[in-house]
Amino acid sequence: MYHGAPKLDELITRQAGLRPRNVTATDEERELLLNRLPTHLRLMLLLCSDTAIRSGTVTRLGPNNYDPDKRELHFTTKMGERLTLPVTAEISDLLADCSMKSNAPFVQQLWMKGHTKGPNPKPGAQTNPFGKQFAKYRRALGIARQLTFHDFRRTTAVAMLEATRDIRDVQALLGHRTLKSTIWYLDHDLRPVKRSTLELIKRPAWRKDKSA
Repeated sequence: MYHGAPKLDELITRQAGLRPRNVTATDEERELLLNRLPTHLRLMLLLCSDTAIRSGTVTRLGPNNYDPDKRELHFTTKMGERLTLPVTAEISDLLADCSMKSNAPFVQQLWMKGHTKGPNPKPGAQTNPFGKQFAKYRRALGIARQLTFHDFRRTTAVAMLEATRDIRDVQALLGHRTLKSTIWYLDHDLRPVKRSTLELIKRPAWRKDKSA
């Protein structure tokens, strides 16, 4: 089958898969940023933090995605899943300053209100410019850690896991199609198994009680 050639499998170095970025923001960092960021970046941070939406999705959300009466956002996730999320009062107040008749995304509308001059970020190409703006403000505020918008999405996911201890709740929040994606996303923060639990389930009496 190999025509006399030696097998080289043993000589191939197999690298472990890349793990997700394991960074969460502190309450102090979040509050400092929210108090000092311009309105359009504040909306981005709130949507990534309060509702755990991806920053790339945030920059595309517009009037067609929002029901102001129900205060709900409706959108399609990166994996093609339909998701409906309620917004907080802070987010609702910021969206109320946007025009529901405009075709422009909410973040772009707020950016244009505060910038009458200069280049207008184009829909679909906004994540990088706004990410750079965020990094500039972060450094100016003395936050040395290289926090990104995505880190606030993960911060909220970790907080949900800690509050509910139900990874299905986190899956619903993040809009993951499979539970495998959620576990991979949070593998650094899953609750460790206690030795006392292992000792408990080995006892015949415990199994008998559960089967009764």
